[in-house]
Amino acid sequence: MVTSPETLAFLREVRLFSAFTDPDLHAIASRLRERTLRKRQVLFREGAPGDEMFIVRRGTMLVSKEITGKVEQVLVRVDAGDFFGEMSLLDGSPRSASVQADTDATLLVLGRESLQALTDQTPHAAAVFFYSMVQVFIERLRRSTLQVAEATRWGLEATGLDVESR
Repeated sequence: MVTSPETLAFLREVRLFSAFTDPDLHAIASRLRERTLRKRQVLFREGAPGDEMFIVRRGTMLVSKEITGKVEQVLVRVDAGDFFGEMSLLDGSPRSASVQADTDATLLVLGRESLQALTDQTPHAAAVFFYSMVQVFIERLRRSTLQVAEATRWGLEATGLDVESR
């Protein structure tokens, strides 16, 4: 549990928690735990089981995807105030990418059991959490859709197809 005034002040700055009232923020903060990583330490590998999400409190994390057996592509750097791992938290699916610390890092961890306790004991806080997650999912989906369209256009251009004429 990490309900110190510093942690609460940090969470108030995290976009995911911007719509939380003080009681709701306290409710979720009381269910978080802290984890530290050293630079280059792997948090988890793609395909590993998972049931937690992580909020970066300090440092930077690298999210990467295996392209071939020897090649990994960094997908995103996750900085302080952002989060990752929410898919496995919500649906229990294996990790869709690998994550390691780019710098020494401190993470706040929300596990599935803690989320279930939040839902059971403070349903309003859970509803605000899920609504905030949906907003982030929509934003990320829109960004992914644009990236797929751009990658498709690049692929078509590489074949010599004139994608500008209609």
